Amino acid sequence: MRNASRSAAAAARSHVHIDASGSRGGVAVYTLTDPRDVQSARYVGQTRDPHARFAQHVQTARLWLPDEIPWWVRSPKHRPLYAWIRELHRDGGRLPFMWVEEWVGPDNDPLVVERAAIMRWLARGAALLNVEALKLGAQLPLL
Repeated sequence: MRNASRSAAAAARSHVHIDASGSRGGVAVYTLTDPRDVQSARYVGQTRDPHARFAQHVQTARLWLPDEIPWWVRSPKHRPLYAWIRELHRDGGRLPFMWVEEWVGPDNDPLVVERAAIMRWLARGAALLNVEALKLGAQLPLL
């Protein structure tokens, strides 16, 4: 387990890209993508510490366990994200790539910015694994 924590922290240094508008500080709105296609988000989230959050995602996926179904994730609605991370890892030891899209300052609500990002990605046709994507996806306006 200790090796896994160190590995996740080391991966965070190379798999987290922070080149977003706004000042660094506050809350980062980020995407997780397949490293082979960083233009297509699979998850949108928010965090104050992108490197620590990336490491947390990797650790929660428990890549050292042989089971394919992440039964240890308490909430079934979060299991698809961790199953996807495990699938990436099984395919050549890949890990997701985290791209910080923007920093949310104290004058804005990070949840509102995160949901707006989810809506943008859904409008582009992204197959998001967010729980919110199921709820918000039904609200996409028809063109």
